[in-house]
Amino acid sequence: MAVSGGIAAYKSAELVRLLRKKGADVRVVMTRSALQFISPLTFQALSGNPVHTELLDAEAENAMGHINLARWADKIVIAPATADTIAKLSHGLADDLLSTLCLAATCPVYVAPAMNQAMWHKPVTQDNVKRLIAYGITMIGPGQGEQACGETGYGRMSEPAEICERLWAEPAAPYLHGRKVLISAGPTREPLDPVRYITNRSSGKMGYALARAALKAGARVTLVSGPVALAPPANADVIRVETAAQMHEAVISRAEAHDIYIGAAAVADYTPVAVQPEKIKKQDEQTTITLQKTRDILAEVAQLARRPFTVGFAAETHDLETYALGKLTTKKLDMIAANWVGRDHVGFDSEQNALQVFWADGRQTLSMTGKLHLAEQLISLIAKRYDEKNTA
Repeated sequence: MAVSGGIAAYKSAELVRLLRKKGADVRVVMTRSALQFISPLTFQALSGNPVHTELLDAEAENAMGHINLARWADKIVIAPATADTIAKLSHGLADDLLSTLCLAATCPVYVAPAMNQAMWHKPVTQDNVKRLIAYGITMIGPGQGEQACGETGYGRMSEPAEICERLWAEPAAPYLHGRKVLISAGPTREPLDPVRYITNRSSGKMGYALARAALKAGARVTLVSGPVALAPPANADVIRVETAAQMHEAVISRAEAHDIYIGAAAVADYTPVAVQPEKIKKQDEQTTITLQKTRDILAEVAQLARRPFTVGFAAETHDLETYALGKLTTKKLDMIAANWVGRDHVGFDSEQNALQVFWADGRQTLSMTGKLHLAEQLISLIAKRYDEKNTA
């Protein structure tokens, strides 16, 4: 466990205690700033091991402590991880024991951010977080609530019990082994002329996270993706499309060959009747564009003769439950996952989200968390409902 310099370092002592109670062997690394908040003696007493603070320790065996620790560890967790630590890791810096240890590590690395809410929401911090996630580092939190500075918002380090649970969790069982999962993700673009189009704010992050979670669960994944700025999940068959019509063709032509379809894409409801061959010039004070409704991919998949288990998404600005239950019924879906949009720091382009999941005779709330963790929870729930339906 690596501890960086933040007031949340006091929680790290409890985390060491909980991990030891589970039977873990814990070695603690502290930055110089962390030493200002909590004593190494505390961690030594709780872990039963010496605390490491220096990158170059002449008294240590071969004076290569960062390499020795990196090879020894099964998992590394940084709790708390300050904005400075996250920035260092995201850029591959290695100027102290903590950052060098992480750069040398080949085991899974977990980061539990802790900082002021304004620092957490700064674009540069969010960019650094995105970079770490792309590198395969797992984020735990942050949580929301009152902070030491007196402000309230996201930035609180997750509670030690939650971090311990995430670290101790067994790898996801391959409960979708051999199953074929089709996922649509991202926005669509409906062209007006050669340079303009109608689109929406979907980033595709939730759909891509679902693809990764399904792969982790042992599924064979086909991902139909609208235009996004995301790296494709390794081992998924990625079909890239742009318009609603292209996404319709790609999904409908493949759906019957799959066991599960998850419609996480934000497909345009309308498309221009006519696409102008040349750029539309700005002339009149007002102009009119005639739109026509696009085909409902979700509803059509649910009506196929050999329909897959069909899961829809509903992004709503109000009356979330009412609209979600309406779509579940009218489109004859097996399940629908609904989330709020148009609110601060959730939904489109956010790294976190929460879901209300509904099916014919039940519902479940998936609390606010990182989108990959949320996707893993949803995939587990889908697999359970799929098995129940096919063994009934």
